[in-house]
Amino acid sequence: MADIRPFRALRYDTTKAGGIEELTCPPYDIISEAQRQEYLARNPHNVIRLELPKGEDPYGEAAQTLSSWLEERILKTDMDPGLYIYEQEFLSKVDKGERKVLRGLICRVRLEEFATGVVLPHEETLSKAKEDRFRLMEAAHCNFSQIYSLYQDEGHVTRKRLDNLAAGTVPRYDFSDGLVTHRLWVVNDPAAIAAIQEDFAGRKLYIADGHHRYETALNYRRHLEEQGQYCPGADFAMMMLVDMTDEGLIVFPTHRLVRGLENFESASLLAACGELFDISPIENLESAQLGLDEAYAQAKHAFAYFDGSQWSLLTLKDLSVMNALLPDKSAASRGLDVSILHTLVLERILKIDKENMARQLNLTYTRSGEEAVESVEKGESQCCFLLNPTRVEEIRDVAACGEKMPQKSTYFYPKLITGLVMNHLERS
Repeated sequence: MADIRPFRALRYDTTKAGGIEELTCPPYDIISEAQRQEYLARNPHNVIRLELPKGEDPYGEAAQTLSSWLEERILKTDMDPGLYIYEQEFLSKVDKGERKVLRGLICRVRLEEFATGVVLPHEETLSKAKEDRFRLMEAAHCNFSQIYSLYQDEGHVTRKRLDNLAAGTVPRYDFSDGLVTHRLWVVNDPAAIAAIQEDFAGRKLYIADGHHRYETALNYRRHLEEQGQYCPGADFAMMMLVDMTDEGLIVFPTHRLVRGLENFESASLLAACGELFDISPIENLESAQLGLDEAYAQAKHAFAYFDGSQWSLLTLKDLSVMNALLPDKSAASRGLDVSILHTLVLERILKIDKENMARQLNLTYTRSGEEAVESVEKGESQCCFLLNPTRVEEIRDVAACGEKMPQKSTYFYPKLITGLVMNHLERS
């Protein structure tokens, strides 16, 4: 099944490049241009120059920067192949909540077509993002960030191995970005590596975050084959592997913003929703969150709706309506809150079709409830729908059925940091 391999990672020489806390950044797709400039001002060697290049020839710039950093030994290849234990310590809610620790394993994973059932996606992807990542990989031949994947391990065998390997040892990196403390250990012991490889020999991997990068890796490998080029590293992608039941695993919801619809009327929308949903008036964002929390605890399907003047809680009356509308989908897919919202409200009532959603013409997304409300109050959006988070077991079940959720169905928190380790495809 899953074939994982140690590798000689590219890592910063902090004696030349600066402190690791100045050199790393969040994933490229959540960084604004202003934030990008802040990272570069902090340290010109920040990995953002490789992961999110700008300019007339951004991909060529990234490749040239990588080449010069290798030549100057700003980046160095580890002497021995290894696996990398990565830990995040954080609060379960931004700036508050319960303290959590998530620990996983960064390694190379052999690429598998989805049809083999070894690596399973759960979410639809956007073509524009894949084109961007492909052009960067084609130019630089490197994974600058890791794909985030989950695995099932009822006995937590691998987690115990990682805990034992990290126990009593000083991590190579240990720093905070203000919200999350990041730690990294390097595992070079051949016996330990072999034991972990054996653990994964019978497992499937479920992509949590990084669908675009995984599909890009598959496309890049096909491209090389078509061009008759040989690059053994292109058979693998760098991944962070986490136990699906790890207590530190947190999924936030991604809310929906509706904008630019002609002849939009909130009263008509609510009247149409009344056929399938119980509609209860609520007061504000705080009461909306309380209502969503209660629905989540009771396994009910509910959304908070705001149109700029009033709030409503929409609770589905009968899930069986989804059977007729999505007869070809599994029960796992039909029972997703995001599927219910998209199918019954966004598509059926508001007539926002899947292509429109993919192109984000009349539908955009945010993780912040406050940002969603502000967008509606400013008139940037006509209304918003706040959702509950997707459960990890729902992600697993949908992926296991060979199906995908709508894009932006999940938001794993915290995001994995970029720049601790990198995977050069042309190096072993």
